[in-house]
Amino acid sequence: MNEDLLLDWARRVLAVAQTGLEYNQNPFDRQRYEQLRKIAGEMAAARAGVPPFVVDELFLLEAGHATPKVDVRGAVFDGDALLFVRERSDGLWTLPGGWADVGESAAESVVREVFEESGYPVRAVRLLAVLDRNKHPHPPILHHAYKLFFQCKLAGERKHESNIETDEAAFFGRRETPNLSTNRVTRAQIERIWDQHDVPTIPTDFD
Repeated sequence: MNEDLLLDWARRVLAVAQTGLEYNQNPFDRQRYEQLRKIAGEMAAARAGVPPFVVDELFLLEAGHATPKVDVRGAVFDGDALLFVRERSDGLWTLPGGWADVGESAAESVVREVFEESGYPVRAVRLLAVLDRNKHPHPPILHHAYKLFFQCKLAGERKHESNIETDEAAFFGRRETPNLSTNRVTRAQIERIWDQHDVPTIPTDFD
């Protein structure tokens, strides 16, 4: 069986269970939705090769109507160079970013993430892409996620050099792209961002 397909089924079953628990107060139906959530956890655990209770703990944090999570990434240019940060977790490079926070707009989240991970204050000036993570060659994760890429402009000097998630920030030219953390960004996405930088009239991408 295709393991990525198994994970996709687990996400979809979880979404049905989570949404059902949000809107249905019938105790018998809620029991069935809890069973569905347990099955989804077992499927995801089988795909990840971890004990089911590990996935159950993650799934129990999800409540309400099931919707995709939002990942924001900042494309910060300095002349003909693009800003990357190196992740401590895998030693590979990515555009600065992460999960959007409750209480912030997507643009506010990307400005915060860029500053936290690179030390550079920036302004978000243009939405470059809204992408479904599942439609791109990222390694699979438990959550269904949308990826929002923003073009950002530098708004001051660098304030700090590292944090708990990243240990280096550097600008690279188009032909100097470092080894990428594909869990976060792909080479095709980087190339498209360069295209949009070189030709500002290219519209926002979506899928």
